[in-house]
Amino acid sequence: MHLQPYACVDGLLFTAGREDVIRAHGPPLSEKRNSVGLTALDYGNVVYRFQDGGRLEEVTVRTSVLHLGAVAVPLRDLATFLRAHDEAVFERAGFVVSPRYGVAFVPDDPYWLTALARHCLVQWKALSSFTADP
Repeated sequence: MHLQPYACVDGLLFTAGREDVIRAHGPPLSEKRNSVGLTALDYGNVVYRFQDGGRLEEVTVRTSVLHLGAVAVPLRDLATFLRAHDEAVFERAGFVVSPRYGVAFVPDDPYWLTALARHCLVQWKALSSFTADP
């Protein structure tokens, strides 16, 4: 995953809407509402989640490396990297969440990484229990 925190994921801006994603990638393999009330467009190796109003909330990518500009961090080392470079990092429901880099992931699942829109951090901080949808 190539990430510009809170701005762009693999070339897709966080200002993109549902129709922008479909124009760029075609019809999804599936579209469903998840357990936290977001609509997920699932393309297999990437899932885009939207609020009912169409605002992009999260992009989850199957990847083994997070690229932050010139820095490449293997997902197996990501928790250590985040704890060393983001003093605000926190854990919720098995996820490690980085406010500095705008990512959330489950360390025991080293191939899925979620990039977050900035406005999502409030919900992640308030989260107490949650079942993850890949």
